[in-house]
Amino acid sequence: MNDYIEKHAFCEQEIAEAPLPGLGLVIVIPCFNETGLLKTLDSLAACTLPQCKTEVIVVINSAANCEENILEQNRLTELELQRWILKNEKKELRYFFIVKDDLPPKDAGVGLARKIGMDETVRRFDAACNENGVIVCLDADSTVESNYLVALENHFLLNPATTGCSVYFEHPLEGAEFEPSVYEGIIRYELFLRYYNYGLRCSGYPFAFHTIGSCMAVRTKIYQQQGGMNKRKAGEDFYFLSKIFPAGGFTELNETTVYPSPRPSLRVPFGTGKTITRWLEEKTNSFPVYHPKTFTDLAELFALVPGLYDLNTEQVRQKTQDLSSALLNFLANNNYENKLEEINSNVSSKKQFVKRFYQWFNNFMVLKFVHFARDNYYPQVEIKDAATELLRADGNDVRDTVSVKELLYIYRKTEQKKI
Repeated sequence: MNDYIEKHAFCEQEIAEAPLPGLGLVIVIPCFNETGLLKTLDSLAACTLPQCKTEVIVVINSAANCEENILEQNRLTELELQRWILKNEKKELRYFFIVKDDLPPKDAGVGLARKIGMDETVRRFDAACNENGVIVCLDADSTVESNYLVALENHFLLNPATTGCSVYFEHPLEGAEFEPSVYEGIIRYELFLRYYNYGLRCSGYPFAFHTIGSCMAVRTKIYQQQGGMNKRKAGEDFYFLSKIFPAGGFTELNETTVYPSPRPSLRVPFGTGKTITRWLEEKTNSFPVYHPKTFTDLAELFALVPGLYDLNTEQVRQKTQDLSSALLNFLANNNYENKLEEINSNVSSKKQFVKRFYQWFNNFMVLKFVHFARDNYYPQVEIKDAATELLRADGNDVRDTVSVKELLYIYRKTEQKKI
């Protein structure tokens, strides 16, 4: 048996049918109390087919103590999915589903559902003898551009050293599906996501990538090496990718687009659905975000990192003494002098030191600092002001009359390297 599966898999093999030779992509979709799954599958079925064989695994899931109305919706989804597969199955693009309606209440959630599907994918790539196969995560309320599958295949073929990638995304900003206030909220939320990522990029942080569960892909080999998906009920994507980034080789795929839903939801305690729900409840145009000074502070720290190699504690103290009070206090609270001494004592080159530093000062540590600075030093500012200031600080000419929506378009084009 595969070592990873033996040690880390949550459940036994779920799909009896063997994979076809040439399996290269597997799309994993968690599905809980979902009414829009077929829209997602229709968008996949409309995609141009890649050269490799492709599979889609839907994990219909619920906790053992779930409400009857949710179980009923899951059963309806299963029946609809069975009928849909009969009409849409292709030799090159096959669909499977796993039904898990008895998950432990303490673990049941999106993280465990992703894990079940991703672990099953490990088994299938194992059977197909493809250790470089690509596990792709999507959500049951998202759609994709028609070149999605081909773009994924080409990205990993053209970048053989790529361990994984973040896939470009755009939320719908208008339409009849939701009330106008939902779209007003998602404009600000997506702008916040891009603002945060852009700020990290400007700071010189090496792992400045989006961590969105419906927009990520990893090779099965690195998935196993890093211990697989976690069972978190929310933020599973952030914590999972925070393990993948330090392994190196992570990239961006900007040649296709995922379209996540902007719908309000209370399924998880934070994220898109929760943010839009709160936006609707508060009925305000205010959307405060982290102060741009936060990223300036981080830039000053990251610029020092290579020069901290092979220094003793006193030398480290001298090197870092001009950092902001916010950073110095945060670093002190996290015993940075002892940590750097430990890292220096276990490496033999500057390259190794830098790698080990960012394994310690990872995405989670960055976020801890961002929250520390927000709570103690830099009050939040409105998203429009913050996003404008950040662009200007990076040399972009942004007029004073720019709207929030126009700012979002600028950030989108910047990420796609179109400006």
